[in-house]
Amino acid sequence: MTYLDFEKPIAELDAKISELEALAASKDGPSIKDELTKLKAKSTKQLKDLYKDLSAWRKTQVARHPDRPHFSDFIENIFEDFEELAGDRVYGNDDAIVGGLARFKGRPVVIMGHEKGRTIEKRLKHNFGMAHPEGYRKAVRLMDLAEKFDLPVLSFPDTQGAYPGKGGEERGQAEAIARGTQRGLSLGVPFVTLIIGEGMSGGAIGIAAANKVLMMEHAIYSVISPEGCASILYRDAGKAKDAAEAMKITAPDLLKTKVIDDVVKEPVGGAHRDPKRAMANAAKALDAALKELEGMSPAELRTQRKERFYAIGREGL
Repeated sequence: MTYLDFEKPIAELDAKISELEALAASKDGPSIKDELTKLKAKSTKQLKDLYKDLSAWRKTQVARHPDRPHFSDFIENIFEDFEELAGDRVYGNDDAIVGGLARFKGRPVVIMGHEKGRTIEKRLKHNFGMAHPEGYRKAVRLMDLAEKFDLPVLSFPDTQGAYPGKGGEERGQAEAIARGTQRGLSLGVPFVTLIIGEGMSGGAIGIAAANKVLMMEHAIYSVISPEGCASILYRDAGKAKDAAEAMKITAPDLLKTKVIDDVVKEPVGGAHRDPKRAMANAAKALDAALKELEGMSPAELRTQRKERFYAIGREGL
């Protein structure tokens, strides 16, 4: 278990519990069952109290936790018969955005999402989830395919932003993201997005212009990262904590302003503590969102999507 800075009291308790369990398991170990039970109860209570009202900056840390479920984990756990489709048919394939065909609760769907990778090798392969223009053009290709065969689209943004390097700019990064956003808005099939970790900048919205935008409880969603905002507004990236609080990037704040439509509950302590349960909760929410959109005509879906985005920020400020 990787503990975050603010989880230090929990880490110390869990370390003590591990020591006692090892002692009790030894051949001539003492009977300390009651003490272990008390310590575990204390650890659970502290964890609940700690996560009951996390600040925006602490939620940012949880959203970036190295053990948090990635898009590849969602593919493995909530989808069946996944068939990856690669390439944008213009330049090449971008592994920062993974997508293809799959089955979800028995229905065929098109899925896409950012993949950050876990090992050093995979992180380099997926460019830490920072997509190039060809990633967004691949997303447009997948959306075109979905509309052609009348398949719902599910997307899973999890990125600190689109790749900001020279190559991306040379190949039309801004235009590619704009095309992705435009295609999402014009889709004639149901489109549901789930923010699973970091939903930062145009890098996220390029695959998130959906009929329903859901968000994991401890995910974050914003036009820029807290560090980027602090660098611009305060001329000091070290003030990212202050920027996070001011930007209203957490699920409860975004639900009030209708930037998102629903919040998916995570296990106590974050999705990384019980990934399978977190993903099961997500699957239920995605299924419910798709059922709400079933039976709507292409024109109705486009109208609903348009009205949804027009409603952002009109209330709850």
